[in-house]
Amino acid sequence: MKNYTLFAAAFVLLACQNTSETLTELYNLPKKLKEVSGITYSEKDKLFWAIEDSGNANKIYGLSSNDGGILKKISITDTPNIDWEDITKDSEGNLYIGDFGNNDNTRNDLCIYKIDQKSLNSEEATPIYKVSFSYPEQKDFPPKKSELLFDVEGFIEYNGNFYLFTKNRSKGFDGTALVYKIPNKAGTQQATLLGKFKTCDNYNHCAITSASISPDASKIVLLTHDKIFLLEGFQGDNFLKGTQKELHLNHFSQKEAICFKDNTTLFIADEKTNKVGGKVYEVSLDKFK
Repeated sequence: MKNYTLFAAAFVLLACQNTSETLTELYNLPKKLKEVSGITYSEKDKLFWAIEDSGNANKIYGLSSNDGGILKKISITDTPNIDWEDITKDSEGNLYIGDFGNNDNTRNDLCIYKIDQKSLNSEEATPIYKVSFSYPEQKDFPPKKSELLFDVEGFIEYNGNFYLFTKNRSKGFDGTALVYKIPNKAGTQQATLLGKFKTCDNYNHCAITSASISPDASKIVLLTHDKIFLLEGFQGDNFLKGTQKELHLNHFSQKEAICFKDNTTLFIADEKTNKVGGKVYEVSLDKFK
């Protein structure tokens, strides 16, 4: 879900920040897709699966990795798009849609939908199952303005569990992000808080908008509007026990989606705001070494 006010001051910088030696611009997103909120990459099909967030259709789109054109369009039946904020996949190629956008921290209908990879050649698909969940730490709906910690725009699936990285919307933003674990099982589940970490104290630059895990599960990336937080060197799912690096993209836009192409190459998509963005970019982690 949008929060355009954050760009009021930040876009003043764009005149001297609209190019970057780090990011390689690949192509424009289709004009039809104005609010892409998540992408994941299929090596088998050589395409991206993309979703849009609240106010848009309950559809997933298969985009050509060569030029970004729409090759597939699948309606997800009986599945409202309340606020789809990210899409990820498991090791078998099944897709998961995260309907957990929660700007005001008022929702009690947060969920994740599983889409069978076998249904991705059809024009319609019905989720295999729905995972509903809640956060035990959230007692009020909404909490105090200083405790708006329960919005999410980025998650991954790993070894039969989902891992959610929250987007802090608190007054007095200090960069705190929570990490939750949820079993990848049908029905109602309770999220388990694994820990917290801090990005930086500037909302425009350090609110988390997407997440992805590398094919070999050795790296996790968390996206913001102008940087990537890289987690690696962890054991199992102790993601916060490894190393954390802040990688500057030197390019500010409304970046909302990130995924791995391979173990070192990333794709990033941004929304078009004030004539900036609406593109897909590629970046190599090797450039930061």
